[in-house]
Amino acid sequence: MRLIIVSGLSGSGKSVALATLEDSGFYCIDNLPVDLLDAFGRHIAESGDDTDYAVGIDARNRPLSLGRFPGILDALADQGISTEIVFLDADDDTLLKRFSETRRRHPLSGPDMPLNEAIRGERQRLMPLNERADLTVDTSRTTLHELRRIIRTRLAESGNHLSVQLESFGYKHGSPTDADFVFDSRCLPNPHWQPDLRALTGRDAAVSDFLTDSPLVSRYLKQIRSFMDDWLPVFEAENRSYLTVGIGCTGGQHRSVYLIEALATHLRDQAISVTVRHRELP
Repeated sequence: MRLIIVSGLSGSGKSVALATLEDSGFYCIDNLPVDLLDAFGRHIAESGDDTDYAVGIDARNRPLSLGRFPGILDALADQGISTEIVFLDADDDTLLKRFSETRRRHPLSGPDMPLNEAIRGERQRLMPLNERADLTVDTSRTTLHELRRIIRTRLAESGNHLSVQLESFGYKHGSPTDADFVFDSRCLPNPHWQPDLRALTGRDAAVSDFLTDSPLVSRYLKQIRSFMDDWLPVFEAENRSYLTVGIGCTGGQHRSVYLIEALATHLRDQAISVTVRHRELP
């Protein structure tokens, strides 16, 4: 039995996440009052079945109730009821654009509360959940299809094992806010300056050969592999369920993509559950 708590900002994709979990066999409840979470957790634990559950908790709860969330969570843990908390986030500009496009009303907005202030207020209100999140997913640059895949592979299919997401990105488009570790590969030789490689990506053989032949790249990759080999078992021993590792280069096309693919192969050879996302690639 698993109990996943899905929370996050309005417009960040909570409904998509819950629907994906429901399609994957979870029994889902949206907008569960925080004050009922303790009783619900005890109920499903006492039922003794193998059903997986997911509940949505968001800013429609009263602020005082949300403030009690950490204590309720600790009470569940004291009773041996483990939970997984997933928090979906997005930057303010993305949320403003999404509400403008859909013309939906933000749950906290009103005549005296413009949308931008409602989003800021919601962030503050949900801080007790955000701070306790086991997995944070930034959907600012994520399509609905990508979000469904992330939820399906990292939550529905991961079971109780450590799930590692490897993500390449370009620094000129901003760093990922949901990564636990970020490595900067801009110090490495750049295939962009090779005319015959510029239009390719790190998944192409010519780029891979170019980077593989560089002693500096080999040294960099070796040290990242060593870091993962040393620390992933420690995180897993501490019952960590999710880990996100980002590797960035300037544009997110060549070096970071190559390194992520090489690291994914290394971890999969050790039977570690790995998902790969190349943020800047179509």
